[in-house]
Amino acid sequence: MQPTLLVMAAGMGSRYGGLKQIDAVGPNGEAIIDYSIYDALRAGFGRLVFVIRRDIEAPFREAIGGKFEKRIAVDYVFQELDKLPSGFTVPPGRTKPWGTTHAILLAEETLREPFAAINADDFYGRESFQVMADFLRVGGPDYAMVGYTLRNTLSEHGSVSRGVCECDAAGLLRAVVELTKIEKRGRGAQAEDRVLSGDELVSMNFWGFTPALFPQLRERFSEFLRRGGQELKSECYIPTTVNELVALGAARVKVLSTPASWFGITYKEDKPQVIASILKLVAKSEYPPKLWA
Repeated sequence: MQPTLLVMAAGMGSRYGGLKQIDAVGPNGEAIIDYSIYDALRAGFGRLVFVIRRDIEAPFREAIGGKFEKRIAVDYVFQELDKLPSGFTVPPGRTKPWGTTHAILLAEETLREPFAAINADDFYGRESFQVMADFLRVGGPDYAMVGYTLRNTLSEHGSVSRGVCECDAAGLLRAVVELTKIEKRGRGAQAEDRVLSGDELVSMNFWGFTPALFPQLRERFSEFLRRGGQELKSECYIPTTVNELVALGAARVKVLSTPASWFGITYKEDKPQVIASILKLVAKSEYPPKLWA
């Protein structure tokens, strides 16, 4: 069975100041997500599921979804605030999405096969999609994630959030802790009161799951809502949820290594570096100048 690629594209892009999911960075107007889908197709993924907001549906379909519908099966899931487990309601004044755990959970009715989940605005690299596709086809531990070196994921223009990982000798995840406000400091970094070397392995939200995940997500997301569901800005991050599952002994997660480089756009000032990085890959013939010729 071919795995499916779930693309989380509902983020509000508040720090970036625009709809960065469809912002052009390639030599022929390609967005970062174009490169991820190109890599996924050549790795053998057989279907796309986009998690988006209703208010960006029209521009997203026009710029992204429509170009793939003749190449691969495409489905859409809408991340809406009031799509909550039974017994929970949206607190007055809440406008912020509930986070990546909620985004993946909403795809439960759409997914019956192993799938990878990624962010729409991160460049993960061809090798990363290949190792994940191979894992999902063959199986192994319950789930998987692709890990990247922290210093290679930082922005020169402001703070970022990252899931910092610990692994055992077999390459299984022991813990992943979501740190916020991480700022670059030379070759290392600072996350509020924690000093980081820069060598830490981090999650960039490239996960491999099976449908067995969904009951687990529903339980953990419901617990999140019980604890902080009345807050206006709290989010339930998928790295935090996976960390809870690992701690409870409810999931084993294989950390997959990759030689690929990660890069992405958190702030507008990051865009020139992303464009330059893609042009270098095109010059080395890793991608054609026009992806969808």
